Amino acid sequence: MKQQDLGLNLSTRRTRKVVFLDEMELVVPWSELVALIAAHAPRKSTGRPPFAPETMLRIHFLQQWFGLSDLAMEEALFEVSLYREFAGLRSTERIPDRVSILRFRHLLEEHDLAQQILATVNATLAGKGLMLKSGTVVDATLIAAPSSTKNKTGERDPEMHQTRKGMQWHFGMKAHIGVDADSGLVHAVVGTAANVNDVTQASRLVHGEEVDVFADAGYQGVAKRTENRGTKVRWHVAMRPGKRRALDKASAMGAVLDRIEHLKASVRAKVEHPFRVIKRQFGHVKVRYKGLAKNTAQLHTLFALSNLWMARRRLLGEQA
Repeated sequence: MKQQDLGLNLSTRRTRKVVFLDEMELVVPWSELVALIAAHAPRKSTGRPPFAPETMLRIHFLQQWFGLSDLAMEEALFEVSLYREFAGLRSTERIPDRVSILRFRHLLEEHDLAQQILATVNATLAGKGLMLKSGTVVDATLIAAPSSTKNKTGERDPEMHQTRKGMQWHFGMKAHIGVDADSGLVHAVVGTAANVNDVTQASRLVHGEEVDVFADAGYQGVAKRTENRGTKVRWHVAMRPGKRRALDKASAMGAVLDRIEHLKASVRAKVEHPFRVIKRQFGHVKVRYKGLAKNTAQLHTLFALSNLWMARRRLLGEQA
């Protein structure tokens, strides 16, 4: 059967994935991150030389952006020339296998480099005036974990837990974050089991230089907790939904209180943007590893990359 010429010039076609990687190439502070990792990179005097830290870092970021496991990433490097080009691998070079990819991730976990990656990215963004320190919004989201017991051990991950939200039960972990109230960029990340109450982690999500902290109704009583006494921040916690529905909005006082709640909600909405990016843009809706430490390290990397993605327009505008 004769193929039809559709008039498509595939050599110049810029897909969304190409555009995305081109933008990330420009906004990621590669030199600072590579210097951070190079200090801990292995050095071998015999045998095959290890892959360059920048190559492995680029591959690690590809995993986070496109939701690829170690095996899937190895196969994608063989199949997708775009990924090899982004990682700086020429077609004649050897390709990192799943073991090399796994060892690089273990290197990041061993030296707490994921948390330092987030701090380095935020320092770059703060240097460009994209992060202010006068306000913080705190919140948490559930991330599912496999609940099946059909595995070698016959049990679920002991560090995960189930919790009830609304009328539905969830099994997994919680990602608690503190974001800049102005830009919505994440500056603090804490991972816990799903049954941990949000209010208990509030003190770990503030950096200490805020004037105001905004939170939803799940943080009621946060200012009275022992770890938060003596702090100078003003906590703006949402009114409980039932109490807000009971307001008489026809009265002057009821209308004012409802308006205040509306304004607080407009500020709190900033915290939902990073959650949307890692869950919808990067596809991180379920934990990939066993245990809280590994998954929390991945969350630090994901939120560092989400900060760059959310700030990319302003960063690219400055470069232009």
